Amino acid sequence: MKKIITIASVAALPILTNAQGSSGKIDKEIFNICASIFVVGLFMLFILIILKRNLNFKLKSKMIEKAVPSDIVSSIMQTNPKEERNSNIKWFALLTGIGTGFTIIYFTLPLGIHSLAIMSFSIAVAFLGYFLFLRFSEK
Repeated sequence: MKKIITIASVAALPILTNAQGSSGKIDKEIFNICASIFVVGLFMLFILIILKRNLNFKLKSKMIEKAVPSDIVSSIMQTNPKEERNSNIKWFALLTGIGTGFTIIYFTLPLGIHSLAIMSFSIAVAFLGYFLFLRFSEK
């Protein structure tokens, strides 16, 4: 719960600190900065996922080398291909939503507060699609 409140307050901080009169338009520089931060965040997430997989592989290799009992090794090394597939579908849905949002924003220039709303709704629809995919794939 604390994480959600912190993330929401950090996300709302730029809106609250805007001291100038606003006509509902976002400067191109601000939009470029927000897009750059988002891209850097995605890149960092990608690096973290790669590191996690690499460290998991090293851990599993060490366990095999040290002759850890087979029941422990099998329980840790057990992988579920369905989770991997779901992860790929999640990324597909997220990137498709972002691409759709950017396409809609491009056709509704000039950049304004509506651009952020379009991006938020397109990402939300992408996550809704992923949620529905998970729900119907379980049945």
